[in-house]
Amino acid sequence: MNTTYDIRNSLDDIVSPINDTTNPIYLSSLDRVPGISPEERARLAQVTDLFAFRANDYYLSLIDWNDPADPIRRLVIPTLEELVPWGHLDPSSEHRYTRAPGLQHKYRETALLLVSDLCGGLCRYCFRKRLFIEDAREVNKDISRGLAYIRDHPEINNVLLTGGDPLILETGRLLDIIRQLRDIDHVEIIRIGTKMPAYDPFRITNDLALLDMIRDYSLDEKRIYIMAQFNHPRELTDAACRAVALLQDAGAVVMNQTPLIRGINDDPEVLASLFDKLSFIGANPYYVFQCRPTIGNRPFAVPVEESYRIFEQARSICSGLAKRARFVISHATGKIEVLGKTDKYTYFKYNQAANPDDRGRFMVYKSNPDAYWFDDYTELVDEGRVRGPDGLV
Repeated sequence: MNTTYDIRNSLDDIVSPINDTTNPIYLSSLDRVPGISPEERARLAQVTDLFAFRANDYYLSLIDWNDPADPIRRLVIPTLEELVPWGHLDPSSEHRYTRAPGLQHKYRETALLLVSDLCGGLCRYCFRKRLFIEDAREVNKDISRGLAYIRDHPEINNVLLTGGDPLILETGRLLDIIRQLRDIDHVEIIRIGTKMPAYDPFRITNDLALLDMIRDYSLDEKRIYIMAQFNHPRELTDAACRAVALLQDAGAVVMNQTPLIRGINDDPEVLASLFDKLSFIGANPYYVFQCRPTIGNRPFAVPVEESYRIFEQARSICSGLAKRARFVISHATGKIEVLGKTDKYTYFKYNQAANPDDRGRFMVYKSNPDAYWFDDYTELVDEGRVRGPDGLV
C-alpha cells in the first residue's frame, strides 16, 4: 500500500501553492483533472451538465491513468454511458417514507436523517443523484422536526445519519447533531453512513475533535457505528486503514457496505480481496447491494442472478470472518436478500421490511437472468405466506 500520493506534481501548474500533503484539494471540474485530455473533457461536458463531478487529488492519485478501464477511475470519473436512458431518480421510493423534512422512517426501529447534501466525491453510480440536482434537494439543515419525530416514536432505537456524507460536515455541526440524538433515551445506536475513509481518510486522521466526539458519544451500551463504503480493495490504502483504526480506537464499530458494480468489483477475486482486507482491519463486511436502477446507472448495473453468482463465488474463497456479508436488493418494500438459485428458480427473503408482516418472508420466483431489480421477477412460484381460512396470514 502507498502512504503518499504523487498526483500533486501534475497539479503544480493548476493548483498552487500546495504545502500539506495530508489536506487533499477538492475538485469539481474536469478541467482541473490531470489525465483527462481536452478532447475527452469536451465529450464529457454533456454528462457533467447533468450529473455533477467531485473528487480530490488524493483519491485521483489512486487511478492508473494508463488504464482506461481502471476501477477507481470508473468509480469517480464520468462516462458517456451514463447518458443511456434507464432507471428512476428515486428507485427505492424513499419519498414514500419521508415523515419530516430530511427524516425517513421506513423500518420500525430505524430512522434516517439526511444531514448533508455534499460528499467527499460523487460516485458515478450514486442512488441519490437527486440530492445533487438543482431543485431536487431533500436535505434540511434545520433537523428540529426530524428530531421531534424521533422523540415521539420510542420504537426507534437506531438512527442513521446519511445524505450526502455526514463526515463532510464540520465537526462542530456533527457534534451538535449527535449530542441531540444522545439526549433521546430510546436511541441506542447512532450510525454514520460515510465514504470519507476511502475518499479522504485525512478528514479523520487530522481531526482530533472528531475522534474525541466518537470517544465521548460511542458509549459501552450505546455505540456509534461507522457504515463505511469501500468498493474496491485498492481504496484500502495505508491512510485509509489508519483512519479506520483511529475510529475503532475511539470506540466506533466500523462496518462496510458496497454495491456490486460493473467494472469495479464484479470480479469474484476482486470482491473476495475486498472482503478479506476488510476483515483483516476489523471492518466487518455487512451488505452487498444490487446496483439500484437509478437514472445514469445503466453502465454500472449487473443482472441480479449474475451479481448473486459473483457474490457467492467471492464468498467461497474467503475465510469465515470475511464472508459475513449478505447480498440484498434495497427495494421500496424492504431489504430483500437473494438467498440462492437453481436452474429454474431464484429464492428471496425479506431481511427487513416496511410492512412488519413481511419480515423473514421467503419467496420463490421463476428464474429471470435478465432481471436487474426485484420488480423484474414476475412469475411467483411460492409467496412464502401461510394461508389460513380467512386468507393470507
